[in-house]
Amino acid sequence: MKALCKFLLVLFFLPYFSFGQTIAAGGWHSLSVCNDNTVRAWGLNASGQLGNGTSGTPIPVPVQVTSLAGITSIAGGGYHSLALKNDSTVWTWGYNSYGELGNGTNTDSNVPVQVSSLTGITAIAGGMFHSFVLKNDSTVWAWGKNDVSQLGNGTNTDSNVPIQVSSLTGITAIAGGMFHSLVLKNDSTVWAWGYNAFGQLGNGNTNFVSNVPIPISSLTGIIAIAGGSSHSLALKNDGTIWAWGNNHDGQLGNGTNTDSNVPVPVSSLTDIIAIEGGAGHTLALKNDGTIWAWGLNLSGQLGNGTNTNSNIPVQINSLTGIIAVAGGSVHSLALKNDGTVWAWGDNDWGQLGNGTFGDTTDNNVPVQVVTGLCQIAQAVNAITEPLAILVYPNPTTGKANVQMSKLENVQIKIYDVLGEYIYQHIGTFSNLQIDLSSQPNGIYFLKMKTEQGIVNQKLIINK
Repeated sequence: MKALCKFLLVLFFLPYFSFGQTIAAGGWHSLSVCNDNTVRAWGLNASGQLGNGTSGTPIPVPVQVTSLAGITSIAGGGYHSLALKNDSTVWTWGYNSYGELGNGTNTDSNVPVQVSSLTGITAIAGGMFHSFVLKNDSTVWAWGKNDVSQLGNGTNTDSNVPIQVSSLTGITAIAGGMFHSLVLKNDSTVWAWGYNAFGQLGNGNTNFVSNVPIPISSLTGIIAIAGGSSHSLALKNDGTIWAWGNNHDGQLGNGTNTDSNVPVPVSSLTDIIAIEGGAGHTLALKNDGTIWAWGLNLSGQLGNGTNTNSNIPVQINSLTGIIAVAGGSVHSLALKNDGTVWAWGDNDWGQLGNGTFGDTTDNNVPVQVVTGLCQIAQAVNAITEPLAILVYPNPTTGKANVQMSKLENVQIKIYDVLGEYIYQHIGTFSNLQIDLSSQPNGIYFLKMKTEQGIVNQKLIINK
């Protein structure tokens, strides 16, 4: 076992109605949603976090999570897992000493259990030992460990059932760090609470904790958020990334190794559409389907063929056509547009999913996850033959072109981040111009149904 402090990544989640998180990483395990809306998991299983009815031995290939169906989104905690069903209920499994499963007990479970008294959930997130969710009334609820105020309810008392985060309304997205939490409001501002020793709350100080949400006053125009172990990230509507908190390994990506308690811009990255934080590394997905990474690289988690840290973004050259990314403590995942999942970094516990595990099986370049019995890609689950579709420009100033082979009975809908559709087109076409110039800047979701399948794509407006 390496002498490395391996901490948790926690993830950025979009509302499940359009782009549910179909790949996710916990501390040292990985998760995926199959095209039949069941879940597979692999990696560390000491506390039953793989959810297949066993605990103990690591499992280096995907196994099916027991008795879960209709899943639209998943999330990983340190040693526990979460899933959101299509009936808007939440199910959890794994480590539960601090109540992070939210079922009113402190007993581990190696099969999914339902979170108590929660309905109408639209997004889920996991911290190291805490969990939280976004409801359809735009409120946030949390449970689990609360020793450094990561539940945000004004106390430092653990809770094994969901409790409401103080004074938060109008929330559109949530993200978790190791011991801190982040939310994005419908006015494009970011709020944070919990542990702050490295400035990861971004409010200009390093006060030990905040037990209620506080605004990050210097950030506006934000469309996405993510949390790492002790750093935080925000994606602006101009396609740039801002980061703050711990920077010991260059995870802020600004060319230095100096911590920052206020947001700083990541160097030389534009046209970004998704962000993820690992324990000491960070991932970004560009609109051309490439991945860029920076920060800690001791286990190859940057995926660029080296084990050298980088305080500026480096491209993972071997991966293209990527539609989603996820980061674990010291490993990373990517979902390709062909439905395959790729992984790189630490593999001590089989979290790369390629059938191996142990100290000598790390990979500093991506390797394909063994798919087992299912197609691991809900995002392209209905496609039997790849559809050639081009949406450009993206980001757009308001008008975008959709180009594809001529198809009949095509239905296109575009949704905003609240899940309301703002555009619809039904017909036969090979080239279509969509005018969204009346819509505000931000992320939108294009869903196209054809007889050949379904395509989902993010569309960014930046006027």
